[in-house]
Formats: sequence, C-alpha cells, structure tokens
Amino acid sequence: MKELLKKLINEALLKSDISRDINMIIIETPKDNTKGDYSSNIAMQLAKELGLNPRDLALKITANISDPNIDKIEIAGPGFINFYVLKNYLLENINTVLKQASNYGKSELGKGIKINVEYVSANPTGALHLGHARGASYGDSLTKILSYTGYDVTREYYINDAGNQIANLTKSIQSRYAGFCGRDENMPEDGYHGKEIIKIAEDTFKEYGDSITDVNIFRQKGLDYLLNQIKLDLKNFRVEFDLWSSEQALYDDGSVDKTLKLLKENQYTYEQDGALWLQTTMYGDEKDRVIVKSDQTSTYLLPDIAYHLVKYHRGYDFLIDVLGADHHGYVPRLKAALKIMGEDPDKLSVEILQMVRLVRGNEEVKMSKRTGNAVTINELVDDVGLDAVRYFFAMRSLDTQMDFDLDLASKKTSDNPVYYVQYAHARIHTIISDYKHELKPILNYATINSDYAYNLLAKVYEFKEVVELSATKKAPHIITNYVYDLAGLFHTFYAHEKVLTDDPLSTEERINLINAVAITIKNALTLIGVEAKDKM
Repeated sequence: MKELLKKLINEALLKSDISRDINMIIIETPKDNTKGDYSSNIAMQLAKELGLNPRDLALKITANISDPNIDKIEIAGPGFINFYVLKNYLLENINTVLKQASNYGKSELGKGIKINVEYVSANPTGALHLGHARGASYGDSLTKILSYTGYDVTREYYINDAGNQIANLTKSIQSRYAGFCGRDENMPEDGYHGKEIIKIAEDTFKEYGDSITDVNIFRQKGLDYLLNQIKLDLKNFRVEFDLWSSEQALYDDGSVDKTLKLLKENQYTYEQDGALWLQTTMYGDEKDRVIVKSDQTSTYLLPDIAYHLVKYHRGYDFLIDVLGADHHGYVPRLKAALKIMGEDPDKLSVEILQMVRLVRGNEEVKMSKRTGNAVTINELVDDVGLDAVRYFFAMRSLDTQMDFDLDLASKKTSDNPVYYVQYAHARIHTIISDYKHELKPILNYATINSDYAYNLLAKVYEFKEVVELSATKKAPHIITNYVYDLAGLFHTFYAHEKVLTDDPLSTEERINLINAVAITIKNALTLIGVEAKDKM
C-alpha cells in the first residue's frame, strides 16, 4: 500500500510538471489511526523549493489522485496528506499469509549482495560470558534478518589464537599441569584461573603422564578444549557459524608478513623508540599506531589488517564487525589502515555493543554464585531460560547500555514481554486446535469489520516492511518491538471479539485471521532466535 501511495503521489506531481525521485516520497503510518491509515509530508518537503504554500500544494497533489483502494484523502495541519484506504487489502492479505506461511515477510531487498558478518570472536581462554551473549544474540538475529531479506550472508567467527593471551593460556595450563605432576605450579601473574584450565591440565596429565617437554602440547590442548566448549555453548544458544577463521593461520600462511611488507614498501610506516608505527593519521585517526612493538612482536592491529584484507579479497560487497564497547576507539585506526591498503573503508560497518548490567530486584549481580567469576551464557540460560535471554537481548538497540532484569525475565506473567508474546501464539494454537475443522482460504471475508480486527490485520500487513527496515538499519530490536505490539493487538482483539461462535462463517473467517497472526508472530520470533510455543 505504501508503494502504491508513493506511485500515486509521483504521478500527481508529474501531472503538475513536478518531477521528483519517487524514493524521496515518504509514507508513514500515523500512530493515531483517526488521522488516516497513511500520511505523507511531501507537500511540506517541496513547498519552499517551489515557492508555494504547503496546503495549496497538497490540494494540487490530491486533486490528481484517484484510486479504488482509497476511501478518502484529507489535508491536515500545515500540509500533511492523510489517506484513508479501504480495508479490502487487509482482508486479502489473510490468504497471502496462510499461503506463504514461513515465507511470509521474506523479500529480495538484498538480492545479489554478499555480506560478511563477524561476531562474538571471543578469545578462546575461558567460558563465554554476558557480553558475549549479547553479541551472539545480536549477530545471529541480524544474519537471520539479512538472509530473510535476500542477502547472501556469511557468518564468521575470528579465533584469536595467537598473541599474548594464548601465551598466557599456555603458561597457565602448564602451571596447573606441574601441580598434577607434584611440582610447584608458579602460575603467571596474568594467568587464567578458571576451573576449565584445571580440567585441561588434568586431562593432559592423564594422557601424557609427567613427561611433557613440548609446550605446544599445552597450547593445542587448551585451544582444542576451549574452542570446542565455545562452539557447544553457542550451539546451545542457537548460534552457529559458516566460517571459523584463525589468527594464527594468518601468521602461518604469510598474510601478516605480506601485509607488513606492503606497508613498509609503500612508506606508510616509520620507526620510533624501537617500534614500528603506522601513519594512520593520514586518513583520519587521532594519532599514529604501533604495529610492531620494540620487542618485535605485533600489536593486534597488524594481524587485524591482514585479516580484513583477506575478507575484502573474498569478494563481499559489505563487511559487518560486531565489537565490544572497549573497541570504540579502535574503529578509526582500522578504517584508516584499510584506506592505506587501498581498500574502501566504507564497505566495513562496525557495530559496537554496549555493556549489560544484570540486576535482580534493585541489586546489581556482578558475579556468578557458583564460581565467583563473570556470569556465563550457560548460567544465564539456566537461570531464566533460553527464550527469555534471546528475547531480552533483542529488545534493546545494540548501542545502548541495558539492564537485564533477572526477576522480570523469570516471570510467567504478561509483565514479562517474551511470555506475553509467546502466550499470544500459544493461545491462538489452542483456539485453532478446538476448531476441529479444515483450515482453508476464503475468497471474500464478509463478517470481519471491527477496528480491533482491522488494527490487528494492519499490523500483520506491515511485517515485510518492518523486516526490511530492520535489515537496512541493522537493528533486530525493530522486530522485537513489532512482535510485542502485534501480540498486544491480538490480546485486545480477543478480549473484544469471540472467535469460536455458533456462526460457521464468522468462526471460519476469524480462525483464518488469528492463524495469519500466529504465522506472523512465529516468523518474527524465529528471526530473533526465540521459539514460538504452541502450548504454555
């Protein structure tokens, strides 16, 4: 309907010898439906440029609009054009939803566009915690939404299996192993103390005894165990990846050395204080950055440049990195480095996830009750349930700090938003199961005529547009807000209208209506990694 209204306005403008790009015509849905089903501010957009009064221009536009789908047009305020449309399209959409089922809301918005999304990418040095959970939830939801709108999406996890953190991991396992061998442990000052380190050391001792001399055994045992645990935890969190890329592999295959050589040859580096610096200030960074330290080890910027070059050269149209809040200042230097290497930095979008604060009542929960360490993904899921965790993380924009209310997430009442939405879906399935007749399309819906029904159907009709907006803005919370509103409209409809009645036609039509709502709720929840429950 929005596309139709854009076309009608564009044609009306052309009849008045006004030529404009149809994409600049904005059609909005008023929050108050007494002000129309749709509204446009095009007259106010163009009035100053054309030297016309906005209301006069609005009158000129509307005089040239005629379509059987439009009931009436009103001009409001300084020149808003409000459209009241006939509801046939809403009723006809019921059959569309029933026919398309799990495909309802899909589009080809991103057809032919290849996107790489890298997210989580936690160091394999311990269990995934709260911050990783938010990044995993966001990345998984975003890639689902992008795929649903036609983009060719690659989901990637970058394994930081080189550098100081892995050296410290190796030393930590080796120290715990020494303890199992009856020797002094000598845990490094910045070592890792998690129970998983003890488990790895114990397993290694059982396999090799006390005779290990090759420290690479500790490194590999630690990486294998922790990475497998990360993969398992993510799978249990309904998050899986297409590609796992290794930082160490960039060193092994020469990518890092090749990148460094190119930077030196093109004179983008200089030496100072025994270190090698990259001139990132040439392309907007606030200061130049060290890429090789005085001890001749690389900073993490150098392999990151090499890694992004590998991704660029795979032929993606766009790259999306999901990084933690502590990486905010890292973005300009990375983009500057890509520009230095001759790549288009605008192809890379970096989404920064803000911090999560766990609260119970009025108290902040900082540590795990079991371990005294940061709360892990598994502990959070065990506490409130997987659906609640996925839904709550999808409720808020990634760039805002959020409080995760454990008490609210645990409630089995309508106060809990995920329960509220899932209950709407379950209630519909209960009603349909009580119907006990075959569900089939209806050519002409004759008995549905209330505002409660029309408001509900209008929200169902919006779904495809909402999914496309969510994809364009890279904002899964748009889907979550939508499905909550949809559930609310269903609950209101059900409170005012009976579905199962003595009138066969009325019942059949409303069964189809609520089935269309259930399909839409399920499709929306699927995009944010939440189960649409049939029973509760």
